Amino acid sequence: MDLLFWIIGFSLLGGLLSVVIASSFLLLSDKHRATTVPHLVSFAIGALLGASFLGLIPHAIENQYNVDPHEIGLTLLLGLLLFFLLEKMVLWRHCHSHHGDEVIPELNRPDHHGGHNHKHEAAGSLILIGDAIHNFVDGILITAAFMTDVHLGIVTALAIAAHEIPQELGDFVLLLHSGFTRRRALYYNILSSLGTVVGALMAYFLLADMQQYLPYILVVAASSFIYVAVADLIPGLHTRIRPSETLQQISLIAAGVIFIFIAHSTLH
Repeated sequence: MDLLFWIIGFSLLGGLLSVVIASSFLLLSDKHRATTVPHLVSFAIGALLGASFLGLIPHAIENQYNVDPHEIGLTLLLGLLLFFLLEKMVLWRHCHSHHGDEVIPELNRPDHHGGHNHKHEAAGSLILIGDAIHNFVDGILITAAFMTDVHLGIVTALAIAAHEIPQELGDFVLLLHSGFTRRRALYYNILSSLGTVVGALMAYFLLADMQQYLPYILVVAASSFIYVAVADLIPGLHTRIRPSETLQQISLIAAGVIFIFIAHSTLH
């Protein structure tokens, strides 16, 4: 039962708390948001890569599971290809494509449509549906990590929270651009964030008798994190090429990795 409380608590951290923090950034001026969001994205890249290579993959190949490392490598490769295909099918892209520099134009672009537009409203609904699915999957990954090791679960939830904040901020902006009021956008984003808890609870009861599959779920989680970091977040950083900006990006990516490393080492 204690494990279930851990899972629920950190699922709320990865979902609901990220929405609340992201919504608070809307109180900042456009200038401050434009400065802050790219920094958050760089840090999130480091956190995602750190959680993947320092936590999830090593735990997946530990001897206690008696799995073939080649199978782990194949699962990682298939996972990356799977997320590529999902993004091609527009089932994943809108959950991750509004980070960093891609967020900034939306933050500063006024809505010239003067009211609700059915096309924009439909786009906003699609964002919410995709976000709910994404959060549901995050919940499954958090539970799989906790069922492997409580410390790994904490690290995984922290990495998810790190990249959810800029993502949720981007979703907020797009919902507002689609005609949602701030209150309505916050309400529906909170509802979709609860998908993390639903996914976590479902996985908790389904995975109890499927421990042998945990290594493969951990690797799928790692492939998800790696794909988001490399395919979706890093390209946005390449639009800022000045040496000072590059140094900031490298420093914040390193900070994200170090944060995960310290959290993982300290918890153990």
